[in-house]
Amino acid sequence: MKDLNIQIAIKIYDYEELSAADRELMDAARQATFRSYAPYSHFSVGAAARLANNTIVTGTNQENAAYPSGLCAERTTLFYANSQYPDQAVETLAIAARNERGEFLEEPIPPCGACRQVMLETEKRFKRPMRILLFGEKGIYELKNVSALLPLSFDASSML
Repeated sequence: MKDLNIQIAIKIYDYEELSAADRELMDAARQATFRSYAPYSHFSVGAAARLANNTIVTGTNQENAAYPSGLCAERTTLFYANSQYPDQAVETLAIAARNERGEFLEEPIPPCGACRQVMLETEKRFKRPMRILLFGEKGIYELKNVSALLPLSFDASSML
């Protein structure tokens, strides 16, 4: 028997420690939470992606009474970016969330499994890492790539 130990490097920043570009992106994700449609969970998520051409696109979670019909902020953002800017890699994806009291979360919220898979596919599509910034009032997590969120991942190479 062997053990496999996976370590993940996460940098934690205060908002003021972020670069001006990262603050701009994080602000866009936070602002996007106010456009969320979350009448059932009252959990508003916003995402913002900075593309290789420096364009910022945003998205929000969109709920539906038929729960599987809704979509997360990360996927709305990435699908929009990939459909409108198909030749532009996503360099950084920032994610923020507010609770039912309308307060930003103290701790960063990680993406769900489905979003992680879409993030991985986007990263593989452009053959370059996608940085992830997760907002929390107590600190912002920076992950250098999607593999940090999905270390044992399934992609096209898994089917060979």
